Amino acid sequence: MRETFFYNHVLPHHQVTYSGSGDFMIDHKYVFEIGGKNKTAKQIKEVSDSWLALDNIEIGIDKRIPLWLFGLI
Repeated sequence: MRETFFYNHVLPHHQVTYSGSGDFMIDHKYVFEIGGKNKTAKQIKEVSDSWLALDNIEIGIDKRIPLWLFGLI
């Protein structure tokens, strides 16, 4: 459900493709890994311009972005 939410809100405004490292690549530049609040960046740590879009957090810090913010795009 998290990945579907992210995809449905980002797709109308950006190109969304598969990323071998994370869940999605946006505009051939930004890699996003989607998960819950305890998700780590282990899977995308070697990728520059990579971010975590996390459910169940209210504010972001560093490369952790609240998933709900993508609903405002």
